[in-house]
Amino acid sequence: MTERTTFFDTPLLYLKGLGPQRTELLNKELNLFTYGDLIQYYPFRYDDRSRYYTISELMDSMPSAQIKGRLRDWYTEGEGPKKRLVGTFTDGTGSMSLVWFQGITYIEKTLRRDGEYIAYGKPQSFNGQFSIVHPELENTNTASEQELGFFPVYNLTEKLRKRHLDSKVIGKVMRMLLEQAWPHIRETLPDALIQQYRLVGKRDAMWNIHLPQNQGWLKQAQRRLKFEELFYNQLRLIKNKLIQKEEFPGQIFRDTSLMKHFYNELLPFELTGAQQRVIKEIYGDFLTGKQMNRLLQGDVGSGKTIVAFIACLLAIGNGAQACLMAPTEILADQHYNGLKPFADAMGLNLGILTGSTNKKRRVVLHEELQTGKMHILVGTHALLEDAVQYKNLGLCIIDEQHRFGVAQRAKLWRKNETVPPHILVMTATPIPRTLAMTLYGNLDVSVIDELPKGRKPIKTVHKFDKHRSEVFGFMRQQIELGRQVYVVYPLIEESEKLDYKDLMDGFESMQRAFPRPKYEVGMLHGKMLPYEKDDEMQRFIKHETQILVATTVIEVGVNVPNASVMVIESAERFGLSQLHQLRGRVGRGADQSYCIMMTGYKLSSDTRTRLETMIRTNNGFEIADVDLQLRGPGDLTGTQQSGVMDLMIADLAKDGAILTAARESAQAILTEDPELVLPQHAPIRNHVDGLKQTENNWGRIS
Repeated sequence: MTERTTFFDTPLLYLKGLGPQRTELLNKELNLFTYGDLIQYYPFRYDDRSRYYTISELMDSMPSAQIKGRLRDWYTEGEGPKKRLVGTFTDGTGSMSLVWFQGITYIEKTLRRDGEYIAYGKPQSFNGQFSIVHPELENTNTASEQELGFFPVYNLTEKLRKRHLDSKVIGKVMRMLLEQAWPHIRETLPDALIQQYRLVGKRDAMWNIHLPQNQGWLKQAQRRLKFEELFYNQLRLIKNKLIQKEEFPGQIFRDTSLMKHFYNELLPFELTGAQQRVIKEIYGDFLTGKQMNRLLQGDVGSGKTIVAFIACLLAIGNGAQACLMAPTEILADQHYNGLKPFADAMGLNLGILTGSTNKKRRVVLHEELQTGKMHILVGTHALLEDAVQYKNLGLCIIDEQHRFGVAQRAKLWRKNETVPPHILVMTATPIPRTLAMTLYGNLDVSVIDELPKGRKPIKTVHKFDKHRSEVFGFMRQQIELGRQVYVVYPLIEESEKLDYKDLMDGFESMQRAFPRPKYEVGMLHGKMLPYEKDDEMQRFIKHETQILVATTVIEVGVNVPNASVMVIESAERFGLSQLHQLRGRVGRGADQSYCIMMTGYKLSSDTRTRLETMIRTNNGFEIADVDLQLRGPGDLTGTQQSGVMDLMIADLAKDGAILTAARESAQAILTEDPELVLPQHAPIRNHVDGLKQTENNWGRIS
């Protein structure tokens, strides 16, 4: 063990100022056990007490302010839960109110009339009069000399506060720890990187993240620690990717004659530049002799499926088989029906295997796979069954891959005993570039960022409930033109807590507004049996129903080119990526399509941002970036992936530029020195060696 590891592994019990009881609380409440854990427990914000403001300088936009003044008088008003204590605070430039709703009796006992105080808190104005609710109030006689500065505020639990372990106490303990830790903090980045990005040293960064000398030092400390954390995060992902490429061979698919025959003779439309670029990237992987692991991102309707089919042709033309796995039967059927005409024209055997496939058909499928007569198999989770064995599986395509677990994907890879198949994972959920780098940093990423020719951007509008008759009139016009309409609701049954239109109520009101025999209204939701869903969907596809009232079960993959109107009820209930996915159900044909978002009048600022973004752009990646800023990475992925999402200081929503620089640096260093043996990379090697003893985040100090 190194000296550094020994010091930072010291249990918190040995730190002066804590003691057994406080140590136990930090263990239980915050999962902090060692000096290393505590020193990396970064503040989540800072109280700016670097100066005093006068009352005349106060503004609503200030996050906080510190004012010196006199407490002239105070009084209580209101009854019961509305009872409050109001103090009049003056400083010669004006007067303001200090307001308390809790602990009134105790606070009143501590106040001195005409006493000099320092008040600190968030200023708010009402009718030109400023107030601070629940201010921190300190007597100027007892206020510490070090009151001016930036003070750390830590995320703490109620239990800790009750035991008087607040941010002030943690700050004092942290100062003691930093003083002791100073000689043990080693540099973890090479000089060249520190110079290139003008980063402060590790010691200065650690001191100023907890006890910043001023705003400038705080920003430098944050930038340095964010860069370091993201650098080690990316270094690990890229290293894993390199190991994966070295360890796993892949079949070489050099012969392009089958693909060229399809491309030149049978493809009924011209590929976009983006599609052509992605096919070249995939073909490049097939020539390396290493297993391909590629993520294909493409917005709804961008033409990922035809790219996937062309990749299959490259595999088949070289004597291998391919499979395409989708998360639902509806989507698997759609892929099968979409690709069948192309496969037939090429004389290829295309099969489908889902939960609905009968036993007799399964026997034939299994035999054709094992003999090599089956070229491409499309299916659902049924493809993972042990009975499904291939003669030579060369390519696995996984659609909407976030819906499949790692274990499920690994099962597919093991379907070829000799050489693992190439992997192409596809998603129509646009992932912000920063998130793709961290979530899928060990995959190569291809992006189709161009819509096929002839597709018109979907016109998106926002309407309030009072415009319902106008919206119904527009729906009738579209139906008269032979078009079809989706109407999507967020809830299946009425909730007492939420005042939203539910599906059943909506279905009945649609039937009243669009009565038989002129109109047919269908309904689709998650509680229906699979065959019921399929029947309802087939009726809509065959144009037997003009309006389909549904929940978000139609969110992914359903392709009905004739459906040109999407009405989203209670649109305020949906996230931005979900709204975008729903909108993508229309606009699949050559006709102009429309998305109408219906809401009530009470809208939060985040909701307004979501709706405005939807109206402004059809670009899924721009939408994903806004969504990341609104919701954060954990919410977007639906999973806190260990080692990827457990960032301690960096924020993927805000630190995209730092992440890009960190990734490029990690890539350049590993390209030059994959084993990190060069003398200039000793700080990285030492840091990584220290980390190998633990399961810690690669950005950590020890």
